[in-house]
Amino acid sequence: MPDHDGEKIMHVSLPIGGGTILMGSDTGGEWSSNFKEGNNFSISINADSAEEANRIFNGLSAGGTITMPLARTFWSELFGMFTDKFGINWMMSYDGDMRQQ
Repeated sequence: MPDHDGEKIMHVSLPIGGGTILMGSDTGGEWSSNFKEGNNFSISINADSAEEANRIFNGLSAGGTITMPLARTFWSELFGMFTDKFGINWMMSYDGDMRQQ
């Protein structure tokens, strides 16, 4: 990683009450090549089950572009990203058994 990216925020999660969380990250380096004002945010949904995560992900991504298929990651049982047919960026999560870790 270049030195100038060393002080950036990979990911932040700020609870703002009632189950609502404001999340953010820096855009830079290899991730910023497609940056345009207006595409620098994503709507994030955290599902209550794997079935719900799959249903929402498949429904909202239909006709759009999947940038990261829904799959297990080191931080979540299921996580995926896509841009819907209207150009809106989405992130879908299901913590599952990762909540206990």
